[in-house]
Amino acid sequence: MTREKEIAQKIYAIVGPKDNIETVTHCMTRLRLHLVKDADLAELKAIPGVLGVNQNGDELQIVLGPGKVIRVADAFAALLDGNEAPTPNDSKEMPKEPAGLFGVQGEVGDGKALHEAIRQKNATPAKAFLRKVASIFMPLIPGFVGCGFLTGLLGIVKFYDPALLALAPLRILLLAGSAIFQSMNILVGWNAAKVFGGSPVIGGILGALISHPGLADLTLYGMPLTPGRGGVFAVLLVTLLAAYGEKQLRKIVPPAFDLFVTPTLVILVMSLLALYVLQPVGGFLAETIGRGATEAVERGGAVTGFLLGGFFLPLVMMGVHQGLTPIHAELISQFGYTILLPILAMAGAGQVGAALAVYVKTRNPRLKKIVASSLFVGVMGVGEPLIYGVTLPLGRPFIGACIGGALGGAVEAAFHVGALSMGISGLPLLPSTTHPLMYLAGLLVAYVGGFAAAWILGFDDPQDAKGGA
Repeated sequence: MTREKEIAQKIYAIVGPKDNIETVTHCMTRLRLHLVKDADLAELKAIPGVLGVNQNGDELQIVLGPGKVIRVADAFAALLDGNEAPTPNDSKEMPKEPAGLFGVQGEVGDGKALHEAIRQKNATPAKAFLRKVASIFMPLIPGFVGCGFLTGLLGIVKFYDPALLALAPLRILLLAGSAIFQSMNILVGWNAAKVFGGSPVIGGILGALISHPGLADLTLYGMPLTPGRGGVFAVLLVTLLAAYGEKQLRKIVPPAFDLFVTPTLVILVMSLLALYVLQPVGGFLAETIGRGATEAVERGGAVTGFLLGGFFLPLVMMGVHQGLTPIHAELISQFGYTILLPILAMAGAGQVGAALAVYVKTRNPRLKKIVASSLFVGVMGVGEPLIYGVTLPLGRPFIGACIGGALGGAVEAAFHVGALSMGISGLPLLPSTTHPLMYLAGLLVAYVGGFAAAWILGFDDPQDAKGGA
């Protein structure tokens, strides 16, 4: 049995049986489950190979890391399909040590109480909607990563010898690198309709309509239409209303006519509504947000980067960071890169630096082991184990991490570093940035800044099982 199959079976033994599992998806680093009854987070966290566990609203997120999550998800799907027999769970609960943070009790190495308290505070309809919107883009992340990496590598080739890009194979790869932008509205429309409860193909059709080259030959309100105007914001508005209308129609259209009447009426009405109303509204939103984000960084420079990098971790705790996903996608669609992601990625780098300071300073062997096991994945952009298992329960190191993120964010903003992809951060984002050397400099500043700040702020070293530090 492979390591991934073993992890999948242990997860299934805790969250099962099959009837308790409503949906199974995954992103680049996390297995995402919707369960009928909640599972024991401590048992899941104790499974070897599980890097962290988050209960985000009604979604259970099991952090496994890049690459591994795909293999575990496949093995988990095989269990649900009955192709693999589950084995009894023999995972042991990790020893716990309480630590306080701003009046909330947490556990070093687990963070269950802290995360549960934060989750309950974030259980609002608005934040649940933001999570739903973010889930639309999760299936697109491999495409953004692959196309972004490819475009970044070709950018390096262009830097050394622009003439090479005239070669047919490299020209084909240039087209492949930009393919995600050409198809983004269709893909977003498909996923959005699925998430909002409509027919994915209708969402894809409406997304294609908004991007259709033929729109350039039409005029509305005395002005020519622009294919793709409004980008993902227009697509989200259209598909949200289309899904709602489709569900209402199915309640009144006789089943015998549903296949013919419902999709025809939805496409008919929403096509006109999309172009006459929703695309202009989406265009205004997209242009306002795009212009606002770029001008804030261009005019504010390092100060803007300092503030964004420093306050991003608290935004994550409040759950509002989910709303940035479509903004990243729209910025990439408009400008070819997102100016925000490299700045915000520095928050994770600050975590790494702060956690390293904890590792050097602590006398607690178990805390050293927890940090050591989480540092590598933190460098690779998976920050949950360090946040909820180390810095957040300890308190002051979390503030040190924010300071490190702020310093790194100032560097990224000062040099206007952009990201060609989204869904990744940390060191893996390096090849997909517009200025790799400056991005690396920002990472190093965030590491050092987080380390120094956490070292100076200090922390109360947890007691081990024998009562010593």
